[in-house]
Amino acid sequence: MEILLVQDNLEDANVTILALKQGGVQCRVSLVCDGEEAIRFLCREGEFALAPTPNLILLDMQLSKEEGQHLLAEIGAGGEPKNIPVVVLTGSLDHQPSLHVQELHVDGLVTNPVELNKFISVVKARRRSWLTELALPSIACRA
Repeated sequence: MEILLVQDNLEDANVTILALKQGGVQCRVSLVCDGEEAIRFLCREGEFALAPTPNLILLDMQLSKEEGQHLLAEIGAGGEPKNIPVVVLTGSLDHQPSLHVQELHVDGLVTNPVELNKFISVVKARRRSWLTELALPSIACRA
């Protein structure tokens, strides 16, 4: 399973990666630090030309400059990989109403500090779902 972790705090990124490892999730994690890097990664632009297609995106909503919501809007607009599930990592459930109102593409919401068992169960459920799918989602990137 390929996971794209969008996280601008390296300490939090390390905690997330360790949680996946301790939870026994068999995956490879690619880390990007902001929404713009995430878009370039997903579209395989520039230094990300050989990037793998993620099966899951873990997105920190507390990215600087509200990039988390911008990235979700980009993914949901269909110009980016709309079919890749996104799990939002947030310090507060305050984002939940705005995500719903804006109809942003979110498949799960996990609050920090992360309850390890809950987080791992969300990721493993997505992994089981991915393993039963025969085809990877198609990717449409901006020209």
